[in-house]
Amino acid sequence: MITLENIQNARDTIGDTLEAMPLIADYLLSERLGRRVWLKAESLQRTGSFKPRGGLNWIRTASRDELGKGLGAVSAGNHALGLAWAARAAGVPVTIVMPENASLVKVEGSRELGAEVILHGDINDAWALVHRLVKERGLTLVHPYDDPRIIAGQGTVGLEILEQAPDATAILCPIGGGGLISGIGVAVRALRPELRLIGVEPTGAASMAHAWAHDGPQRLERVDTCAKSLAAAIVGEHTYPLCRQHVDALTSVDDDAIIDAMRHLMLNAKLFVEPGAAVGIAALQTGALDLPAEGDIVVVVTGGNIGWDELTELL
Repeated sequence: MITLENIQNARDTIGDTLEAMPLIADYLLSERLGRRVWLKAESLQRTGSFKPRGGLNWIRTASRDELGKGLGAVSAGNHALGLAWAARAAGVPVTIVMPENASLVKVEGSRELGAEVILHGDINDAWALVHRLVKERGLTLVHPYDDPRIIAGQGTVGLEILEQAPDATAILCPIGGGGLISGIGVAVRALRPELRLIGVEPTGAASMAHAWAHDGPQRLERVDTCAKSLAAAIVGEHTYPLCRQHVDALTSVDDDAIIDAMRHLMLNAKLFVEPGAAVGIAALQTGALDLPAEGDIVVVVTGGNIGWDELTELL
């Protein structure tokens, strides 16, 4: 399992290249709630999301054999960008299969970073194809969320939050496959166990809640959400037990609430975000949360990779 030491080592591994992202005060929401709300602005990170943390940690800790014939991955987009960026710096070829409905901004961005991008079916079809390519080409699969080195890299977000927000009593974190919240959870439980960690999913892709209800990862029959970055059909064999151990509660928000939260972040907090990054704010605005009575709230804003056409269609 992942330990605090793994996450601290990951920070040492990537810290010379990836800077800590700031906490930004959400003044309007703070006034409404009567307590400070901080936004962990991972949308400002390299490639526009938190994903390069895990990608760079994986690349820099990989063996020559793992890197020798290139890498393969499945992604809705942000893992593709983060891994392509880290792989280009290391001179390692990477092939990424993305669903046909993937954001054009993410597809083009990944290709500009040197990745071979293949668009194929839905997320389940994309997984089937990448497994075939891994076997045929001898690629090493870099899982977008269910890999210890990826989880440790994403967990560096948690270390930063704990240092930046000493008065926080709750963290709200989006969940897709669970890699980010798993890493944050390990850091939180080791260093500030009383802090409440809440995962937020889209109602149309609540794969972690589905896993909790079935005592293990179970594939969703259907995924339907505007938050494509959170549209994992199944959580991981690593992320499920980590979330069970370290996450205090789960909640979900529908697409209307997500879009309202995007409007709030763009107009009031001045953060350009994609739908998946807004689910924590959506949960705060809808009020369907069991929060501590006092203390600051930190909301992880995971990414800002969305095209103008996509944005205008949503809003």
